[in-house]
Amino acid sequence: MESQRDIDMEQKNPWHRKTILCILFLFLLGIVALVCIGVIQNRPLPENVKYGIVLDAGSSHTSVFVYSWPGEKENDTGVVKQVTHCNVNGSGISSYANKVQNAGKSLQNCMDKAMEDIPKRRHSETPVYLGATAGMRLLELQNATLSDGVLASVKHTLSSYPFNFQGARIISGQEEGAYGWITINYLLETFFELTNTYGALDLGGASTQITFVPEEQIESPQNLSYFRLYGRSYNVYTHSYLCYGKDQALRVMLAKQQQESNGSNIIRTPCFYKDFEMNYTDVYSSPCTASYLKEDMNSNISILVVGEGDAEKCRQNLKNLFNKSTCRFSNCGFNDVFQPHVFGKFGAFSAFYYVMRTLNASDTPLPLHEIKERTKVFCKKTWQQVKQENAHVKEKYLKYLMETCFSANYILMLLEYGYKFSNETWENIEFRRKIKNTDAGWTLGYMLNLTNMIPAESKQQPLLPYGGYVTLMVLFSIFLLVVLLMGLICFQRRSCTTGKYSI
Repeated sequence: MESQRDIDMEQKNPWHRKTILCILFLFLLGIVALVCIGVIQNRPLPENVKYGIVLDAGSSHTSVFVYSWPGEKENDTGVVKQVTHCNVNGSGISSYANKVQNAGKSLQNCMDKAMEDIPKRRHSETPVYLGATAGMRLLELQNATLSDGVLASVKHTLSSYPFNFQGARIISGQEEGAYGWITINYLLETFFELTNTYGALDLGGASTQITFVPEEQIESPQNLSYFRLYGRSYNVYTHSYLCYGKDQALRVMLAKQQQESNGSNIIRTPCFYKDFEMNYTDVYSSPCTASYLKEDMNSNISILVVGEGDAEKCRQNLKNLFNKSTCRFSNCGFNDVFQPHVFGKFGAFSAFYYVMRTLNASDTPLPLHEIKERTKVFCKKTWQQVKQENAHVKEKYLKYLMETCFSANYILMLLEYGYKFSNETWENIEFRRKIKNTDAGWTLGYMLNLTNMIPAESKQQPLLPYGGYVTLMVLFSIFLLVVLLMGLICFQRRSCTTGKYSI
């Protein structure tokens, strides 16, 4: 039975027990709410991945790149990744100048693959861009009607797919260089970390580009590209040398040699392996060699090229490709083109990488003299020996292998004699194919620019980082809990005291 004291306390404080029960209920309710919020906050978000497709229509082949990125982070740096890379069968689209209807059809195998790689529900929102480079720039110079026909063919094919086709056009050499520079530095996150940017060295079949942020002032406006990225301004030097891609440079070299040999159809050159012989019928089919074609010569003339295998003599012959006789500026690369002194680290990709890989000089940076020595040994081999050592190489890639002696020496001359890399600055060149599993090249930078995924200004940061926010919330919760316990203790003591004097 209850004592008289307990009965008197309940009569004088009838709200005491109900208040305590109410406070306990609210406290438990708060705990349940915190748990529910934590579960909801950490629940995986529904997938929101976006995709983009860029076709690199180069002079020798076309590649299709599929990129993806989380939709909620599309203005962040380093979040875009390459999903797939597909090489189109056949040559570049400029090779279809006489059968323009086949230019678009050639893209179908890789575009069909892109449809499989991208979820169907994302097809309609996936942008598609085609950028044609130096091969189409040369065709446009040669015959604008034919180049328009080729572009119309690829536009027709790409428009037939369920993607969001954004157009196909010939990009300038300056754009190609600048977008390659953006790609490298985006993937390396130099924009976001505010570190020194990398320069970009690109070598294709018909052109080569050099792009970097120099220490000195850029004297020629046509070589200046201005960017404001993530709140930082960049004055970028870039220049594209048309006809100085490795395939066109080879044609020019052969045309020069034939001219020096009084039009002989047999050319002995130190830039090919010993015992190598091959007929070239397309030497004069390019605007790059049109000036060497004499009136009494047929543009389809067949030239028998015989190799001699001498790297040092080859480089001496290649010096004739670079005009160093005039310079209107304080400093030039070649052909009277302004170029600041090379500065900082460089990423060299495309043909730069593939040729250096053949010499086992891509993964581990080697000094200039070591690469020259390897080139010398490589060129001394016979063509039969090279084929035996590379028996695993597919037939369609033998053309690149047979020209490696020329290509390696041309790269050495272009970088050292043309762009003026010294023994010391050579060590700043990194020959790369990929960065973070994404191909180095202009395509990613092109897409980032057209989709406005790199903001001009830096992102607005929250007042507190996420970790600080969580810490404050935890401390605040503990503070409330302590106040609650102190209140309960104080309330209990007050109740006890009241009960004591109410007997």
